[in-house]
Amino acid sequence: MFSAAAAALLISLALALVRAFLGPTVFDRAQAANSVGTLALLLLAVLGFLTDRPEFLDLAIVYGLLNVIGTIAVLKYFQYGNLGDPGDGDDGAGR
Repeated sequence: MFSAAAAALLISLALALVRAFLGPTVFDRAQAANSVGTLALLLLAVLGFLTDRPEFLDLAIVYGLLNVIGTIAVLKYFQYGNLGDPGDGDDGAGR
């Protein structure tokens, strides 16, 4: 059963990679890259279960957190042009 799940994840991963390379806009490609990360996370968890190595689940959780942070950083970069943009200069102090 889990072998079938791993095979389905590999097929989904291949389809997401095709979408990542052929996406019409940058945001479509970023979404596909996020999907690739999520599918890789699921594949890592399933393979850890198949090989009876529970530490793979810990690695999958860490990879998932990095995936979310990385996606947010990439989208911020595409929207603002850099990651260290302080904004419009208004620090909210009322001056």
